[in-house]
Amino acid sequence: MENLEDTIVKAKDKMPEVTPTPPGFHPQATAHELKSRLNWGEPGLTIVDVRDRAAFNECRIMGAITMPMSSLQKTAESGILPLLPRRDIYVYGATDEETASAAKILRQAGYARVAELKGGLADWQEIGGPIEGSNSEKPLTEGAFNVGARLREFAAQKEKEKRMK
Repeated sequence: MENLEDTIVKAKDKMPEVTPTPPGFHPQATAHELKSRLNWGEPGLTIVDVRDRAAFNECRIMGAITMPMSSLQKTAESGILPLLPRRDIYVYGATDEETASAAKILRQAGYARVAELKGGLADWQEIGGPIEGSNSEKPLTEGAFNVGARLREFAAQKEKEKRMK
């Protein structure tokens, strides 16, 4: 006779799409994947911006911390990075090449779960991800005043996200 736990596992296997699950972690992540994880309320991740401080202050992914590429190697070698070794880390730079270099430095410093955010800030803004900084003011759209326009903007946003998958 099966125990209750086995019965539940078998039932879940028969209905895998019943309970939605958050997206998994990938070493090469898209802006859509990161946004999906944040929309799930995932607290166990850190977003690292390795661009220079001026670019960071101007505009960045909301909640990102700054670790300029110019000092990342030295900081990583000293072992004083303000990151938890087992935490998921999403890193982005000015280019995908800079992002890949920063991820490599972090991985060599012992951080096992480092994801390169492909397309960086530009792709993040393209899908409407939240940003902050001195140059992050967005002009109001028609959707700010009209429900029909807001629904069309939402549909267009979802279409962009689908294309980025």
